[in-house]
Amino acid sequence: MASASSPHVPPPGRPRHAHRSLEHAVLGLTMAAGLPAAIVVLVLTWGQAYSFEVRWTIAAVVLVVWLGAAALAYQLVTRALYLQANLLGALREGDYSIRGAGGRPGSAVDLVMQEINALGDTLQRQRTEAVESTALLTSVMGAIDVAVFAFDMEERLVLANPAAERLIGRSAREMLGRHARDLALDSCLEGATPRLLDRPFGPESGRLELRRSTFRRDGKPHQLLVFADLTRSLREQEQQAWQRIVRVLSHEINNSLTPIKSIAHSIRRMIARVPDVPRAAEIQDGLTLIETRSGALGRFLRAYAQLARLPKPQRRPMRIAAVVHRITELEQRLPVAVNGAVDVEIRGDPDQLEQLLINIVRNAVDAALDTKGRVWIDWEQADGSLQVTIEDEGPGLSDTSNLFVPFFTTKPAGSGIGLALSRQIAEAHGGSLALENRAGARGCKAILRLPL
Repeated sequence: MASASSPHVPPPGRPRHAHRSLEHAVLGLTMAAGLPAAIVVLVLTWGQAYSFEVRWTIAAVVLVVWLGAAALAYQLVTRALYLQANLLGALREGDYSIRGAGGRPGSAVDLVMQEINALGDTLQRQRTEAVESTALLTSVMGAIDVAVFAFDMEERLVLANPAAERLIGRSAREMLGRHARDLALDSCLEGATPRLLDRPFGPESGRLELRRSTFRRDGKPHQLLVFADLTRSLREQEQQAWQRIVRVLSHEINNSLTPIKSIAHSIRRMIARVPDVPRAAEIQDGLTLIETRSGALGRFLRAYAQLARLPKPQRRPMRIAAVVHRITELEQRLPVAVNGAVDVEIRGDPDQLEQLLINIVRNAVDAALDTKGRVWIDWEQADGSLQVTIEDEGPGLSDTSNLFVPFFTTKPAGSGIGLALSRQIAEAHGGSLALENRAGARGCKAILRLPL
């Protein structure tokens, strides 16, 4: 083992007199123990008929041995104490890599060294466990989709995980040290919990569950706010409910529509072959209407069946610029401007994402045609995501509460499937789709966010 630093210099901050009293006591006791023997030897020597040179030689040897033994004992005690002090000082400063060696096995000094080395091993193991626990906690905080905020006694933010950054729409560097009031979170530090919140935070909105608890850091109380986004869970349950409804409707109605359409067609052909049937034209018109509406209702249900049969996305690299230009070329009713300048590569299902953008662009063009406005597409990278924006100069949205509800549409010939299916595709890719009115201008803005 490596010994500690030089034993001749006490560690900083260690009072010198704390060691000097013990060292001087050892030196005094050693000299006192050898004093009687030295006196006896000197008396016997000077009492014999020796020459003057022999007497001084014997006296010098006795004094040198006596004082040398005392000095050696002093050095041994001082070295052991300084070595132990340096080891303990290194542990106090957080350096757990130094180990001490010294002393005969089984001696008191060796026992003290073993205990100090064992203390260093224990502290090093504890620090390693603390570092690993901190790294694990940091990884968990970054991986969970739950926003976590920690505030000190003065209600200033001291901790925010990546989910908290996404919730507020700011980076942790911008938020740390800010007062809860500046982040619109001061009301969350009061009141009963858990409770549900419908108020939006930052760029995203939805229903959140708030939980609050307290913890201590450096002996001071802190408050912990945890926000769980229930929007996606509720939406998945809603989606499953719609899928079950669609399956039941498709099964039951299709079983009746097919024979109704077939029977109406057969009766219409039979009447056409029989002459002089009273009111034949009216009957033919009625049967034609039954047959036409049965076919339309069947197509209607087949369109909704896509909600229940949407496959998982087959991800592969794709360029957003190529996809957008291909979609704009499909729209012939109105020119769609493309403002995105920098091409971005993402991993996604090209077929599904193209269908999503086709639905959004088609809705934007439909709205713009009513007011003879414009439609344009733009994209940018923001917070590790690709944000695609489709804007139009149409009349805007009068009611946003039912936009993504299946079967709901404001178009006379609409099916109410496009937006619901588009949002389902976006969320299957780990992204989101939102619609809102343009700020300070007429028209609507659709915002598609996809992870890079």
